[in-house]
Amino acid sequence: MNNNINDTLIAELICTRISHDLIGNVGAVANAVELLEEGDMDFLDDIKSILKVSSSVLSARQKFFRMAFGLENANLENMPLVRKTTEEYLATLGNRNFPIELQMAVQNPKFSRPAMVGIMVLADTIIKGGWIKAEERNGKLYIGSHSDAEPSKEKTAALKNICEGKDCEVSAQFAPAFYLKKILNFAGYDLAFIEDGVLGLVMG
Repeated sequence: MNNNINDTLIAELICTRISHDLIGNVGAVANAVELLEEGDMDFLDDIKSILKVSSSVLSARQKFFRMAFGLENANLENMPLVRKTTEEYLATLGNRNFPIELQMAVQNPKFSRPAMVGIMVLADTIIKGGWIKAEERNGKLYIGSHSDAEPSKEKTAALKNICEGKDCEVSAQFAPAFYLKKILNFAGYDLAFIEDGVLGLVMG
């Protein structure tokens, strides 16, 4: 079963996914620097805009990835910071005219990392803006999502298979879901897939 893939492969998938999510804006910064070195001031305003947007995206994503996939640290105990970091990550996704809004009512720090990774997993299924809601209910973590546009059928099917322990493509795009399943199993929790008006996950 793909859900039994080893820790080394999961680490490789995560590294690949993070690199993929950063490389576009790294390239944009490099191109802007190259234009500056050429000394053509006709593009100065464009260069400033590129550097501002790309550096903001890189900073937000790096902070999120560090908390979601890095070593445990005190930041995961700071729930307002967890929410802020997650909101800033979601703001870097997709079209700014179709944002993904976050409703996060999670108080227990033990759910910090699962909430962040679960939100990332569901954000991957949203095509044209929407919302994601994370909340605790009776000792379990519920994360639901909704978008006016139909979610990606391929990603939804893969997510369901991962949750249910069925075979699916071992790909870097699904790295967060594989990782989430692994850390929950290690902690003695189950991961369930729900699709009842919203697309979501239950952890507990």
